[in-house]
Amino acid sequence: MGKVVSVNISKGKGTPKKPVAQIELVPGQGVKGDAHAAPGDRQVSLLMMEHIEEARERLKSGGGCEATGDPVELAPGSFAENITTRGIDLLALKIGDDLIAGTARLRISKIGKECHRPCAIYYKTGDCIMPTRGIFAAVTEAGVVRPGDDIGKG
Repeated sequence: MGKVVSVNISKGKGTPKKPVAQIELVPGQGVKGDAHAAPGDRQVSLLMMEHIEEARERLKSGGGCEATGDPVELAPGSFAENITTRGIDLLALKIGDDLIAGTARLRISKIGKECHRPCAIYYKTGDCIMPTRGIFAAVTEAGVVRPGDDIGKG
């Protein structure tokens, strides 16, 4: 069983998300109020805080923003994930596995994603870990997810 570190939304696609107090998950749509809310196999995105911390360490040794050289602070939401977790190995999950997060139920629908062109996140961080470390899920039961909630296989 892991914990939810942060829940995050954005108003535009391809941009980092901002932490919020809670998210409402809607079956068949994803996160209410998020730019990516839509039917499909990427309704909710999840990323392990441990992977953000690894990227932070790599970035420290490489300088800063790929495009500007400015320092970059990687935090929950930096890679446009809706739910940032700790203590659950998301990469051990398989397509079709169920997750319970807060009061919602999710079904793993996609592991990784295709990036056809570098996004704003890539230019800010010099790397986007979502294609290899991101997990995506469909909402099967509505609910609310908050930082500190348990998350685990259901």
